[in-house]
Amino acid sequence: MEKGRNWKLKRWVVFASLGLVLTLYIGFVEFRGGHKTFEGIEVYVEGVSELYFVEEKEILRMLENEFAQLRPGAALSDISLYELEKKVESHPFVKDAAVFADLKGKIMVKVAQHIPLARIVRPMAPDAYISTEGKILPTSNNFTPRVITLEGRGAERILEQGALTPEQEALLELIHYIHDDKMWQAQISGMELLANGDVLLQQQVGKQVIEFGKPEQIAEKFKKIGIYYTEIVPQKGWNAYERVNVKYKDQIICE
Repeated sequence: MEKGRNWKLKRWVVFASLGLVLTLYIGFVEFRGGHKTFEGIEVYVEGVSELYFVEEKEILRMLENEFAQLRPGAALSDISLYELEKKVESHPFVKDAAVFADLKGKIMVKVAQHIPLARIVRPMAPDAYISTEGKILPTSNNFTPRVITLEGRGAERILEQGALTPEQEALLELIHYIHDDKMWQAQISGMELLANGDVLLQQQVGKQVIEFGKPEQIAEKFKKIGIYYTEIVPQKGWNAYERVNVKYKDQIICE
């Protein structure tokens, strides 16, 4: 009986000692963390197919100009990682950012970029991009990606709105459809967006305009465009028609 009580007492003393050591260690780590000094900053931008619409040195310069605390020897506890992260995410081409400090006191900034999917072209005003998520982006001084172009009253309306409306989500789906298919990406160079919501497709090869209609039944309409290329063009030639209409169900109208 006495032996059992002694064993329980010893076990309690061991657990209590381990708890005390752990508490002291955590306190020591927190004490050291609270007295760390800023040892520099590193910025890493995740490339998109080797393209960089925002440069690492640009993010670094922006943070150093905005935050005077980012100086050698400054207390790390005086630097708000949250504010740094929000500043980085305010950049128009930054989709997401993660900012954290490592054990040596160096601040790490990891950046994910927005990806331009289409370019809105305007003759009398600055161009803009539409991202893969439908966000409106300015043009970049760092790189000009080769993407499908959008023009016309419908394209200008998107910029006037500042974003795609829920009703225009089908247009984004159409752009994605072309972008994700290598053949259509190579053949379709641009779109004219009419005021009534209809879409005209412009081609790399061939002078005719393809009247696509509303951005709906997308796969079915591209199947008809494929039939035009494989069955009609070989017989009539690329420039036999000026307009190819695939708007209507089960019809290909060539004029």
